[in-house]
Amino acid sequence: MNKITRVGVDLAKSVIQVHAVDAAGKLLTNRQLGRDKFLTWCAQLPVGCVVAMEGCGGAHHWARKLVALGLNAKIIAAHLVAPYRLQGKGGKNDANDAAAVCEAASRPNMNFVPVKTTVQQGLLCVHRLREGLKEERTACVNRIRGMLTEFGLVVSKSPEKLREKLTDMLEDASNDLSGVARLVIEEAYSHWKEIEERIKWCDQRIGAHVKEDAQAKAAKELMGVGPVTASAVVATVGDFNQFKNGAQFGAWLGLTPRQNSSGGKNSLGGITKRGDMYLRMLLIQGAKSAVMTAHKRDDPISKWLHQLREKSGWQKAAVAMANKNARILWAMMTKGCRFDAQHVSVKTAGLAPAMA
Repeated sequence: MNKITRVGVDLAKSVIQVHAVDAAGKLLTNRQLGRDKFLTWCAQLPVGCVVAMEGCGGAHHWARKLVALGLNAKIIAAHLVAPYRLQGKGGKNDANDAAAVCEAASRPNMNFVPVKTTVQQGLLCVHRLREGLKEERTACVNRIRGMLTEFGLVVSKSPEKLREKLTDMLEDASNDLSGVARLVIEEAYSHWKEIEERIKWCDQRIGAHVKEDAQAKAAKELMGVGPVTASAVVATVGDFNQFKNGAQFGAWLGLTPRQNSSGGKNSLGGITKRGDMYLRMLLIQGAKSAVMTAHKRDDPISKWLHQLREKSGWQKAAVAMANKNARILWAMMTKGCRFDAQHVSVKTAGLAPAMA
């Protein structure tokens, strides 16, 4: 055990596969451990030993436990591990996956996922619950619409319009709704109102986080960044210094174009859509609102945004604004500055452009 310098771990619910090598990369052990025996085995590893695992459910929990043991816990995104599986797609099993994780962790330029704290994960649980409730609300509203349609009652797609007319429909004895149907729709409407109350509870928790956290409060000042986005970005990223610049942060969010360049000829496509899908979605949705109201403001960003919308359309403008917001967020969080809508970046000779 004292010769082990790096361990690749393939996590599962009941069993955990470990692949351990020495300083020369020679295999020392590749074995399967029970979930209850994993930490006991890791406690025998030398202090500072690298223990790497794929990013998955429970990875941050195990990483925190390993750090407490004095080990160097690393989390790697699954799509970065796959290329190091020597057996390819047809050779996927626990042992090969653990070996691939171990090999990927040895790469000097590998990008690792920072270990989240329990506070960060607790806040993200609120966001996940809120997203689930939104989906449940949409399903409930569509269910009510479907039942009303069966009796010839059709309402416009807006949930607000449905809420306004639903009570009158249930109380109107002249329509074709049967007694049982009225009871069922009343029950579904009650469920809808319960979901709304739970979403409000989530919004209150998110609002409290934004008020208490200085970073989230600062992020909320950006155009196209509301309380939900500000809370999510701070809880997801944590330490913004893990990125060397704003462009790298934007690429991490999947807001940069795909490349298929060769021979000095650049060929760019749509955005990569890598990284956290929820965070990218929030930034783009918020940017859309900024795009649609850009003509009402006269700051430099809004003028640029309005011109881009006229030239390339609102979709591309929204993605460009989301990428700009990501860069501004990185600059604000790493430099401790406030957002200034009137700021104009100035390029200095021999230096990289200043981040707004």
